[in-house]
Amino acid sequence: MLPPESLLSDFLILDQSIHGQRLVYLDNAATTQKPMPVLLASRHYYEAINSNIHRGTHQLARAATEAFENARKTVAEHLHAASGDEVIFTSGTTASINLVAGILALSGRIGPGDEVLVSTLEHHSNIVPWQMLCQRTGATLKVIPCHDNGTLDQQAFHSLLGGRVKILALTWISNAFGTVNPVAEMTRAAKAAGALVLIDAAQAIAHLPTDVQAIGADFLAFSGHKIYAPTGIGVLWGRAELLAELPPWQGGGEMIKEVTFEHTTYNDLPFKYEAGTPNIEGAIALAAALDYVNAIGLDAIHAHETALIRSAAEALGGIPSVRLYGPADRSGSLSFSIEGHHHYDIGTLLDHMGVAVRTGHHCCQPLMARFGITGTVRASFALYNTPQDVAALVTATAKAVAMLG
Repeated sequence: MLPPESLLSDFLILDQSIHGQRLVYLDNAATTQKPMPVLLASRHYYEAINSNIHRGTHQLARAATEAFENARKTVAEHLHAASGDEVIFTSGTTASINLVAGILALSGRIGPGDEVLVSTLEHHSNIVPWQMLCQRTGATLKVIPCHDNGTLDQQAFHSLLGGRVKILALTWISNAFGTVNPVAEMTRAAKAAGALVLIDAAQAIAHLPTDVQAIGADFLAFSGHKIYAPTGIGVLWGRAELLAELPPWQGGGEMIKEVTFEHTTYNDLPFKYEAGTPNIEGAIALAAALDYVNAIGLDAIHAHETALIRSAAEALGGIPSVRLYGPADRSGSLSFSIEGHHHYDIGTLLDHMGVAVRTGHHCCQPLMARFGITGTVRASFALYNTPQDVAALVTATAKAVAMLG
């Protein structure tokens, strides 16, 4: 198992007390903390090479451009992409999904009578953009149902593919329940039915190795802040031949080759989809985060986190009135509720005992409605969490139950 204690010195924010208690940070599905190499990469950019990129001839511009494009190569290697041209820097998963929905709406590939397929497990950012696309194009949104254990109904999924599905937009790991979907298998089925496939990897990126060629999807999106990088930076990966065919999304600098008042010639990939000044520092820091994770090894990280989640689930399940949500084989997140008590109350009490968790619907209101609840308490894990963190969560939850009566 990964020894997280040896890594704690890299995460300075964790060395503090909350309400007089040691901070136990279990809100990693919302955002991860940043290790020192990532902080130093951000600082170095602003202190040493801060400049706009690509068109400058001076030394700082060349240095910033080189660091930015090297970051693109690092992302491409991490994703096992065929080329760095397939890596589009965005502000995050939400922006990436909206970009795809936007260009598909503009492309004329989707129209009245066509179908867009999502699942019950989706985050709002993988629901609302597709609703907007349907409103613009006359297409219909279809939903893959889930079982009581939080896994998707595969029989229903295959039945839904019998229609006019043009795109499947699917989360890899549920941010609410930790359900891990069989994305490669579902992608193959959707592709065989003639659909495009987008994978929301926001939660998976920090827990599982990602090989876009093995998955076989057309698009994949993730956010840097879910994998120890800063907020405001994300990635859309897309198949180069498909992105080359689709129209641009935003207009402005960088995404053009030549502009006249009569006509504009658009730039090649990836710049066609990177209008304006990008988050240069964010991309460089994202590369540093990926280097950090890969030096440890995602397989080791996943095994460590899985052991923690299983331990937490077993212990929490032994507390009277606690209900766990999702399958036994979870990844990243563990959601639970306490019968007769609001999740906000539980979260507030846990905070006063130094344990940081997330409460609410987790931007998954349709999923919560499916289970007849308004929200859950969610503990989510990262490479720096320890068995002591699990013990603190369980002890604090038991105390909260006793205090609420």
